[in-house]
Amino acid sequence: MNAILKSPFAWLLKREYWESRRGFLWAQVTAAGVILGITILGIIAGEVFRARMGVNMSVHMGAANLSEMLRSASAHDIGQLVKALDATMLLFAFITGVVQFFVVFFYLLGALYDDRRDRSILFWKSLPVSDTSTVLSKVIAAIFIAPVIAMLVTLAGYIGAQIIVSGWFLAHGVNPFGLLWAHTEPFALWVHLLAMIPVDAVWALPTVGWLLMWSAAVRSKPFLWAVVIPIVAGVLNFWVGLLGLPNIDTRFFWGDLVGRALLSVVPASWIAPDAVSHGVNFIDGDQLGAISFGSMGRAFAMPEMWIGAAVGIALIAAAIWFRRWRDEA
Repeated sequence: MNAILKSPFAWLLKREYWESRRGFLWAQVTAAGVILGITILGIIAGEVFRARMGVNMSVHMGAANLSEMLRSASAHDIGQLVKALDATMLLFAFITGVVQFFVVFFYLLGALYDDRRDRSILFWKSLPVSDTSTVLSKVIAAIFIAPVIAMLVTLAGYIGAQIIVSGWFLAHGVNPFGLLWAHTEPFALWVHLLAMIPVDAVWALPTVGWLLMWSAAVRSKPFLWAVVIPIVAGVLNFWVGLLGLPNIDTRFFWGDLVGRALLSVVPASWIAPDAVSHGVNFIDGDQLGAISFGSMGRAFAMPEMWIGAAVGIALIAAAIWFRRWRDEA
C-alpha cells in the first residue's frame, strides 16, 4: 500500500488535487456554506417576522405547542417528514453537482492546454512520467476525485443543516433526535449517490475525451474549438435541413452528438434515458427508485453507455497523442 501511495501515478493525482483544490474542494465548500447561511438567515427572518407581527412565541405559539405540532407530524406524517429530509440531501447534491459540472468542464478544457501556455510542460516532460500517465491522471481527477469530494461535501452540508435545525428545535424545547436524526433513508440516499460515481464516470467519458483532446491539440482558445464549433455545426446542419438537402437528424445531432460531447459530465445525466424507458419518476418522491442499484445496472446495459465510452476512450487516446507532440501553445 505504501508503495502505491508513493508511486509516480499517485503523485500525479496529488498534483492534480493540489493545483485544482480551489475548484474541486473550496468551490464546493463555499456553495454548501451559502446554503447553510441561507438556512440560518431563514430561521432568523422567521423569528423576527413573528416578533414584529406581535406574536409571542412563548405564549401563543409556545414551545409546548410547537413541540406538539412537530410530534404530531412525526406520528402522522412520517412519510412527508422523510421526504423533506430526502429533499434536503438532494438539495445539497444538486448544488454540488452544478458546481462539479462547471469545475470539471473548465478543468478539462485547461488541463493540457495550460501546461503548454505557461511552458511548464517542458518541466513535466523532463520528469520520468509518461504522457499516458499524465493524461490518465487528469481523467481520474475529473471522474473520481472531483465527484468524491462533491459527495463528501453533500453529506457534510446535510449534517450541517440538521445541526442548525436541531439547534432551532432545542431553542423551542423540542427534542430533534427523534424527528431529524432517527431516519436512515436520507443517509441511504447519500450511499446511492456515492455509488453512482462509477456510473457517472463511464457515462462522462465522451465529454472527458472531447475536452481533453482539444485541450491537447489546439494552440489557442480551446473553448472556441470544443464548444462553439459544434454549436455552429448544429446551426448549419439545421439550415441545410431547411433547404431540403441531406442532413443529420436534428434530435440525434444535438442529443447524441453535441449533448454527449459537452454535457456527459453533468452528474446523473444517465438517469434521463433510464427513467424514460422504465417509467421512473425522479421528481415525484421516487428518489431511491431513480437512483437504485437496479437503475445503475440498467444504465450499464444501455448501448449508448458503451458506445459513448468507446468514443471517449478513443478521444483520450488522441489527447495522449497530441500531448506527446505538442510542446507549446
